[in-house]
Amino acid sequence: MRHRKAGRRLGRNQSHRKAMFRNMASSLLIHGRIETTVEKAKELRPIVEKLITLGGEDNVPARRKAAAYLRGKETVQRLFDDVGPLFVDRPGGYTRILQTRIRPGDAARMAILELVEQP
Repeated sequence: MRHRKAGRRLGRNQSHRKAMFRNMASSLLIHGRIETTVEKAKELRPIVEKLITLGGEDNVPARRKAAAYLRGKETVQRLFDDVGPLFVDRPGGYTRILQTRIRPGDAARMAILELVEQP
C-alpha cells in the first residue's frame, strides 16, 4: 500500500527520477520550453516554480540552494540574471502546460511545458 506517498513514480527509481527532474529543470530554464509527457510535466512544474521563486531574490544563500539542485553554473546564472527578474512581481504561475499530441510509439500524451514569459 502506498498511503501518504506523494508524487508519481514514473517507472523509475528515486535516484533516476531525481536526476531526470534536475536535467529537465535545467533544460527548461535554459531553453524556455521543453516537450515531455503530461505526467512528467505535471511533476516538474512545482520544482521549477520553486526554483524561479528562488531566482527572484538574488543573494548568496539563494544561489547556493539553486546550485545544489541545478548543478551547472550557466543554468544558475541564467536563472538569477534572466528568468528570476522577469517574475519578481508575479505571485506564482510561472509555467504553463500545453497538451499537444499522442506519441505514436507508446500512445503517451505529450505536452509542452513552457515559461509564461520568455526571457
